[in-house]
Amino acid sequence: QVQLVESGGGLVQAGGSLRLSCAASGRTFSDYALGWFRQAPGKEREFVAVIGWSGGITYYADSVKGRFTISKDNAKNQVFLQMNSLKPEDTATYYCAGGPVILYLRASRGIQYWGQGTQVTVSS
Repeated sequence: QVQLVESGGGLVQAGGSLRLSCAASGRTFSDYALGWFRQAPGKEREFVAVIGWSGGITYYADSVKGRFTISKDNAKNQVFLQMNSLKPEDTATYYCAGGPVILYLRASRGIQYWGQGTQVTVSS
């Protein structure tokens, strides 16, 4: 059974940092793109960042560009999201997702696996 399990969420003040982790099990994701999405209360789930299978290609939503960094450790089957300069509008449940094609994943398509989510709350 394939599972994606997120961790690292929490409560942080505006301007602070958090590092989210997503541990994959049940299959190797060294040949898959992995990404992060988020959903705030009352809003639709939105794309945050995605990284290609080799880790050499990344895409970010404009709202997080320059503040968030996605990285991947294929040996450990993990993907990370370093979030700096957090803002109250970053408050959301953050989900890890996996799919075979990075451009599809960026467009929220072709997602084969989802994690259960981890809550990030940024206070002003």
